[in-house]
Amino acid sequence: MPTLLRERGYRVYFYSHEPNEPPHLHVDKDGKSAKFWLLPLQLSWNMGYSAKELNEIHDLLLANQTLLWDGWHGYFGTSI
Repeated sequence: MPTLLRERGYRVYFYSHEPNEPPHLHVDKDGKSAKFWLLPLQLSWNMGYSAKELNEIHDLLLANQTLLWDGWHGYFGTSI
């Protein structure tokens, strides 16, 4: 599970083997978890985060979108 970002207590990562999934990230903090699609950047599912926290996570992912794309595509050897 490569971790791409740790910020404000959030761990942003992906699983190295999810062959039937489009690019996405998982975000964990304090026992809560969410999954976000990368293109377009949107919530896939949520377990425990409030709407306020989801907005904060979305903003965090958006602010780091280049880093996240580069990490995803660098790992899997794909391009946009």
